[in-house]
Amino acid sequence: MPARFGLDDLAAMNAFDAFGHRYETSSEGMLSVMPPPDSEHAVIATRLTIWLAMAGWTAEQIMQAAGIRIPGEDGDSGRIPDLTVWSKPQPPSVWLPITDLLLVIEIVSVGSRSTDKDTKRYEYASAGIPQYWVVDRDNAQTVTLHRLGPDDTYVERAKMPLAWLLRTEPSEHLG
Repeated sequence: MPARFGLDDLAAMNAFDAFGHRYETSSEGMLSVMPPPDSEHAVIATRLTIWLAMAGWTAEQIMQAAGIRIPGEDGDSGRIPDLTVWSKPQPPSVWLPITDLLLVIEIVSVGSRSTDKDTKRYEYASAGIPQYWVVDRDNAQTVTLHRLGPDDTYVERAKMPLAWLLRTEPSEHLG
């Protein structure tokens, strides 16, 4: 049986990585190591953060690269979404509980496509996170908006270019 990494192990790996990699575990205990985001990724995250902030979300409710604790039968796993939106400010923590989490946004990178579109979608839905958005890195930077359905799976609500999304009000999608 492979070794299972705990959240304390992940916190230590994230803290001591001199190159900015992100260390996460899946609900099955599989370790994932992601390279630091590139500049396009950072710009997309910044644009979304500004859009949310201009609509009244506070800096304490919008977090980039905050660790979240995903409860599981075999122990908790840890993910570090690109962007999270919370119903209220969270206390300082390396791994935040998902109780007040409204939305997780993942920006697809070359090596994370399958994980972001499939694995994390399943994990976040199973954990009961109300909304999950995925930003593709195609020419339109297409955003797919998912909302948790009655059967605890995500239902695709909309798909649009990031530029179109940013011309709307967040309340149109986060209600």
